[in-house]
Amino acid sequence: MVDRTLRVEDEQGNEFDYEILFTFKSEQTKKSYVIYKEPGDSEEVFAAIYNEEDADGGKLEPIRTDEEWDMIEAKLEEYLDEHEES
Repeated sequence: MVDRTLRVEDEQGNEFDYEILFTFKSEQTKKSYVIYKEPGDSEEVFAAIYNEEDADGGKLEPIRTDEEWDMIEAKLEEYLDEHEES
C-alpha cells in the first residue's frame, strides 16, 4: 500500500499530517504539484510545488501565480469529478 501522508512543518516547528489527494507535473510550468487536505472529512484543500527529484519530495514551495492557481483548480475539478463517479 502506498503511503498517502504528507508531513508539513509550520514556521514554529510544529508538524502536521495531511492526506495527499494527488500529484501532477505540469508540461507548461515544468513543475510538480501536490494537492493535499487535512485527514478525515475536511473539505479544505491545499496545494504546493515540490521537487520530485528529491527522495523525500524536498521542501514545499508556495504557488505564486494566478495562472498556476487556475491550472490547479482545473486539475482539482477533474479529480473531484472522477471520484464522485466511483
